[in-house]
Order: sequence, then C-alpha cells, then structure tokens
Amino acid sequence: MSDTKNSSRRGFLQILGAAGALALGAAQEREAWAQGAAAELPHLSPADPTAKALGYVEDASKVDKTKFPTLKPGARCSNCNFYQGAAGKAFGPCQLFPGKSVNAAGWCASHSPKA
Repeated sequence: MSDTKNSSRRGFLQILGAAGALALGAAQEREAWAQGAAAELPHLSPADPTAKALGYVEDASKVDKTKFPTLKPGARCSNCNFYQGAAGKAFGPCQLFPGKSVNAAGWCASHSPKA
C-alpha cells in the first residue's frame, strides 16, 4: 500500500512541476509579446478626444500652466504610475490610453508620480 501511496505522490509532484513550468513559460511568452506589441503601438495624437480631455501634450515643457496649474516641475509621462514603457525609450504604452503609446517626455492632467 505504501508503494501505491508513494507512486501517487510522485505522480502528483511531477504533474505539479510540469504545470508550474508551463505557467512560467506562458508568463514569459506573454511578457515578450507585450514588449513586442508595445513597440508597434501607434503614437497617441494630442488631437485624440481622450488626449484632449486630459490635456495630453507630447512635450511637458509646453504645458499651458494657466490651464493646468497642477503641473509639478519635472513631471512627465516617463515618471508616471500609468506609464508602462521601458526606461530610456522615447514612447511607451500608458494605461490611460489603451492601444496607443505616449511620448515619455509628454504629460497629461492625470499624471500620478511613481512612488
């Protein structure tokens, strides 16, 4: 009976290990796909209705400070919590603008500094 018990346990652990390896592989594939897909996203136009509503500009130094007094010095997309682009890249995806990439040097009124 203990042989059966050990076989069952061994089989379960093998299945568990295989499932873990598959999950890890899937996660790595998803990450690689996301990075590749982000490189292909179209750039957000400041004329886009959502971009207009949030005051998005491609250059944070050109924000109208009378219109957006909440602008903090040094705030830009690259240091925002919503920005998901890779460090050093000119453009990257933003959670606020799905399917588009924003300029890392840009800014919008929903800027939320990274902690």
